Amino acid sequence: MGKVYLVGAGPGDPGLMTIKGKTLLENADVVVYDALISAPILAMINPKAEQINVGKRRGRHSKLQSETTQLLIEKAKTNAVVVRLKGGDPFVFGRGGEEMEDIIKAGVSVEVVPGITSGIAAPAYAGIPVTHRGYSSSVTFVTGHEAAGKYRPQINWQAIALGSETIVIYMGIHNLPHIIPQLLQAGLPSTTAIALIRWGTCPQQQELIGTLETIIKQVDEQNFQAPAIAIVGGVVNLNSLLSGCRPNIV
Repeated sequence: MGKVYLVGAGPGDPGLMTIKGKTLLENADVVVYDALISAPILAMINPKAEQINVGKRRGRHSKLQSETTQLLIEKAKTNAVVVRLKGGDPFVFGRGGEEMEDIIKAGVSVEVVPGITSGIAAPAYAGIPVTHRGYSSSVTFVTGHEAAGKYRPQINWQAIALGSETIVIYMGIHNLPHIIPQLLQAGLPSTTAIALIRWGTCPQQQELIGTLETIIKQVDEQNFQAPAIAIVGGVVNLNSLLSGCRPNIV
């Protein structure tokens, strides 16, 4: 019986991959990976390892979540090192907790290797610190794409609008026409700054800066597509000053 490692690949830049995660990829027997893993990180995988793409993208799912978990369990029965490679961090909107629960119930050894989540890395590469003493002492991370039949009916966007000075929304670009009116109804000014960051920390990173009043029209006009995250709050205004010092993206 082998062991399953839930490894966070980070947001895309191979330089942000952890040393522990890279070492596991180099020694893996099987790597089961997501759709958004960057090519330089996939190149770290042991060339003798079996590689299985189970990635999910909007409108097309290669495998059900239960099928992916069962695959990991079966591979661990005949392989010493099975890596489940997930974008960002496995436990931040990555279903890592669900997978770990089921793997443990199946009697298989499992370990999590955290990764840098896009919610802090992508804004940083765009010159947007999610906290700043002059702008924000609080930040909320929230998914903009909820699962059906989940533990509660919907996110309380009004409570989030009032409870945090910075809001980072994962996987929410397609739901902005639903989310933004609720933030406005909660009392956020229409002039509140918002940034959308696509392919964060990758060479093709793109940014769209606007306000809650203008951003939906900007998305339509520029056909700005997922994968992207949104950052709402005064920290977005630092983009014009700090973006010139962004890291070099390989």
